[in-house]
Amino acid sequence: MPSGVLKDMKERHKGSLKSRLAQRKRIKPTIRCKIRLSFSTHPSRFQAASTSTMNRRQFLQSTATLATAASASWLGYRYLARPPGISVNKVGLPLAHLLRDGQLNAAPSREHVCETLILGSGAAALSAAWYLARNGYTNFCLADGLERNGNNAAYAYSGSLKTPLTAPSGAHYLAQPSAESSHIRQMLADLGIIEGYDGAGNPIYRDTDLVNAPDERLLINGAWQEGIIPHANQDPDTRRFFALIAQLLHARGSDGRKIFAIPVALSSQDPQWRELDRHTFAQWLAEQGYQSPSLLWYLDYCCRDDYGQGIDQVSAYAGLHYFTARGNEHAPVLTWADGLNHLSEALRRHAQIQSRPQLPNARELTFRQPESYPYIATQIAEQNDHVRVTLRHIRTGDTRLIRAQNVICAMPLNIAQRIIQSPQRYGFAADFRLPPSAPWLISNFVLHSFPAEPKRSELAWDNIVYGSRGLGYVVASHQHIHVARPSHTIFTAYTALNHSSPANVRRQLLTAEPSDLLDIAAQDLLTAYGGKRFWQHVAHIGITIRAHAMSVPSAGYLTQPTLLALRRHQSRLHFAHSDLSGYSVFEEAAWWGVEAAKRILTQR
Repeated sequence: MPSGVLKDMKERHKGSLKSRLAQRKRIKPTIRCKIRLSFSTHPSRFQAASTSTMNRRQFLQSTATLATAASASWLGYRYLARPPGISVNKVGLPLAHLLRDGQLNAAPSREHVCETLILGSGAAALSAAWYLARNGYTNFCLADGLERNGNNAAYAYSGSLKTPLTAPSGAHYLAQPSAESSHIRQMLADLGIIEGYDGAGNPIYRDTDLVNAPDERLLINGAWQEGIIPHANQDPDTRRFFALIAQLLHARGSDGRKIFAIPVALSSQDPQWRELDRHTFAQWLAEQGYQSPSLLWYLDYCCRDDYGQGIDQVSAYAGLHYFTARGNEHAPVLTWADGLNHLSEALRRHAQIQSRPQLPNARELTFRQPESYPYIATQIAEQNDHVRVTLRHIRTGDTRLIRAQNVICAMPLNIAQRIIQSPQRYGFAADFRLPPSAPWLISNFVLHSFPAEPKRSELAWDNIVYGSRGLGYVVASHQHIHVARPSHTIFTAYTALNHSSPANVRRQLLTAEPSDLLDIAAQDLLTAYGGKRFWQHVAHIGITIRAHAMSVPSAGYLTQPTLLALRRHQSRLHFAHSDLSGYSVFEEAAWWGVEAAKRILTQR
């Protein structure tokens, strides 16, 4: 670990703390399974098979830090004359588990041939489609997977409203891309979000796409403060940490590359800096003498927010990368009412992708314009001159066999490894060991009116509660405030469930009842507004469970053998997913999608 280098940098820099780093890159989540299924709130239909059962009390006890908030949530809710309804979307179930267990192997009804097939519709898949189309290649199709647009999917609520409300059900914003993310700048220019460049070469963004002020606030000591760094100017450890970050923003390694860049593939390979990946962020912070409780909470919050796990679980390299990779630390983020679903649909329109209800019956599939279909891949087998892919319709079960000259596998690696024939050929370890994936709750509270804010406090886009195990809530309608405050809105609450190992949390989620999930989802909102007072504004709650939301950059992720092998692999089967980077942000997913598209264009 480059402790000597860090010490020298700290001694050279004596500047004061700047305003908070606005360029955070949150999933809220990323970034995984391309799967959607809605469940009734009736327990008998909500539950799924599990090796163990867990009642409500046990589940809440396992989330000990949430227990107080849980009891507070039902105080008020249960006494309402007409409690709001709860809908739960367990993304991927039950089809994902059937796929995992090899139970979706029906014989195909028809066979087809095509040039290029893209598996998935998340950020990597649509970025590949965008790049192919902008370079004049349109003879391809997409199997959307079990959820249109993947972890960028939107939530929609209509109820009795004439105009449906939309909100994120996954990723909700994009940080302004750095110079290294030239592929994202090119994409945003194509979509009209970048309108040009100033004299210094900096992008000029369309005003309506930039987050409106006030963008964020922190509830601490019973009052809201602007910005989310607690005690930013009073805490010596906080000042020291951000003085170091100021030095690292543009620092370069011995090979001339930025030490921390995004995409991570363009980062310096300098061994003294890559050594940071051998330690957890918590270990490194302790070694550097950081002890401030408020700083450690803030850094843990940032890691949970971006990686789904805290400072004890993520690599020190990843922890520092979070703050330093983009370099434009004061820039406002790009966001929309429906989150990154807005970008996904814009990419579909730019590439002129036509959504079709099912595959045609013709044997030879040729496309003047790209087409997408609601199918999932259940088997992949690469041959000498083509790739055989078995597809299953997500609703009808219709099964087709496609022989494609090239296939872009833009699905999560934990799915790909289970359906690819001879996965060891591509670098998957014999025991299929991959970095852990973090589970998330994204909970949309539909409000028929806005709760009152404390005096001298103004509702922000992002609202965080100090000391909470939740990640706060985002106001979906915030981008409309310059026009007029709407009568209805949606507050989207995010929770990265890291109270236990990801595998244990997933087992708990299988049998958790809607009320258990609501207890966890509502904690920050109830802290901010109080139980009885808040529930009076709620018309409906839509909870999305993303059990494998995002890959966790745990210590050693930069040299994980499977990921290294998959990054280097070249054949007719091209891998493209943020999992290849070891963590889940839009820029990483788009990078691998574009790289796969480039290889296909080169082969033509």
